[in-house]
This record gives sequence, structure tokens and C-alpha cells, in this order.
Amino acid sequence: MSLQRKSLSDKDVQRIKRKAAIRARVFGTAERPRLSVFRSGKHIYAQVINDLDGKTLASASTAHKTTKAMFKDLKPIEAAKKVGEEIAKACKVAKVDKVVFDRNGFIYHGRVKNVADGAREAGLSF
Repeated sequence: MSLQRKSLSDKDVQRIKRKAAIRARVFGTAERPRLSVFRSGKHIYAQVINDLDGKTLASASTAHKTTKAMFKDLKPIEAAKKVGEEIAKACKVAKVDKVVFDRNGFIYHGRVKNVADGAREAGLSF
């Protein structure tokens, strides 16, 4: 991906550079897949990925059709915590109990931190 696109803001370019530095160190395996978090202005997404196979093992988001109504009346930070709990439940189904956290270039603060906290409280270990 070229960082010289006009559609990307300076903030996005900086985040993509941080993401590349993080991804150089963080890698998901079958034993410890990667929990990747992405936040947009409106929604937050989390997915557990086995990078060796290139497969997504579990996912959860505030935009998912089956759970969208559950997040409707929550504040964004509360919804992020619920997404963390949902991803932990999905990991239990996929028989995953340990993950490597990938903040995807975002600062570990606010909604991103609450996804991690919710996942930890639901039994997922980092």
C-alpha cells in the first residue's frame, strides 16, 4: 500500500507506519493467535488470526448483524468492553485461550484498551 495516497490523512499515514512497526514484532501462531483490534469513528472490530495459515479463527464487532442491537444503547467505551467479552467467548468456541494483542497502530487507550480488558475479564490471556 502506498502511503502517498491523497485520500489518507497525515494521522492515517502515521498509524499505518506504527502498524508496520508493530506487525514486524507481533505474529500469530496456532498456539497463540493474534488478536487484532481496529476502531473506526463509529464501530470497533476485533478478530483472532492465525498468521501461519492466514485464517481468521474468531471475530466480533459492534457492526456485526447478530450483535448490533446489543450495542445500540451503549456508550462507545462500554460497547468496546462488550466486544472484548464477545471475542473471548468466540475464542473459547475455537478452543483458543492465549493470544498476542495487536493494537493495529492505535494508542493503547480508550476503546482499544477496553477491548483488551473485556477479553481478559472473560478469560482470555495475553
